[in-house]
Amino acid sequence: MPPYAGPPVASRSGDAASPLRLLAYLAMAITLIVLDDQAGWLARVRAQADALVQPVWALAGLPGKLSNQVRDNAASHGQLVAENRELRNQLLLANARLTRLQTAALDNAQLRELLNVAERSGLDVQLAPILDIDLDPVKQRLVLDAGSRDGVHVGQAVIDAGGLMGQVTSTTGGTSTVLLLTDPDHAVPVTVARNGVRLIVYGRGDTLQLRDIPLSAGVEVGDEIVTSGLGGRFPPGFPVGTVTALRPDDTHAFLVGEMKPAAQLDRGRDVLLLRPGAAVRLPAASEPPQPSLPSADQAAGGASHLNPAPSARPPQQEGSSPPDAGSAPVVPAAGRQPQPTQPAPQEPAR
Repeated sequence: MPPYAGPPVASRSGDAASPLRLLAYLAMAITLIVLDDQAGWLARVRAQADALVQPVWALAGLPGKLSNQVRDNAASHGQLVAENRELRNQLLLANARLTRLQTAALDNAQLRELLNVAERSGLDVQLAPILDIDLDPVKQRLVLDAGSRDGVHVGQAVIDAGGLMGQVTSTTGGTSTVLLLTDPDHAVPVTVARNGVRLIVYGRGDTLQLRDIPLSAGVEVGDEIVTSGLGGRFPPGFPVGTVTALRPDDTHAFLVGEMKPAAQLDRGRDVLLLRPGAAVRLPAASEPPQPSLPSADQAAGGASHLNPAPSARPPQQEGSSPPDAGSAPVVPAAGRQPQPTQPAPQEPAR
């Protein structure tokens, strides 16, 4: 034996059995195929095996499903948060626009009322915006964005759509200060629109008050109070307020009346300034109409209308005796004294 040759290799028994096992496996496979094709029992076995293996598959795929669900939830939550933030911002902007539109509508309505009042009453007015208010609870004052450069002067009356608000007390080049009616330092000469009684209205901080009302004045709750024009500061006929309550004073010799202002002193953004020489149309109720005295011709005509005479009979002079006792007496005209029997010259119309 040569020196490089290895030890003799014994024959392995497994080498001969391998082809036999392969043939056995092939025969088994062919047999199963034929049986499954003929009877179909192998399909039922596979179905049952799938049913048994299904929980294992679900358990094996659970980590993947959980990770996908967590990722989707995180993406959905972030998207919802972003959408919620965007919608909230849009809602805030919409509310701000709506509030601004409502404010503009209120300002438009107030300006329309002011212009309608000025147009209906034939007033020469100047529109002035309110710049600031006095925060002192004792003082009732406004600061207007109009001054001496705009023609505003001290003593100028200030009104709104409801009535009188106050007067200008000081001016600068671009601003002016208005003393409101409700200021404790303010007083206005007024009249009762129903009967023309002259009174004075004083400010009470938040309301108005009538003092020293005579018991015989006939002032009642609900009476409208207007400016009298005395003193020349305020034009006559502007509404000041309405009497809301009456009570006796400490002496029980006079009455004290509480009033509600006609003007909206605590709201609005614009006021009207009356210019000097403004044409003011007085309300019908501010001063009772005085009957005019008729002329002589009108008096005679009225008497003849009350007591018509025959056409052939000449008209009788006032105060003369009738031609016969059966005729009706002539009624003398109102406002004239009976004339003597002699004819007198006719009086001129008064």
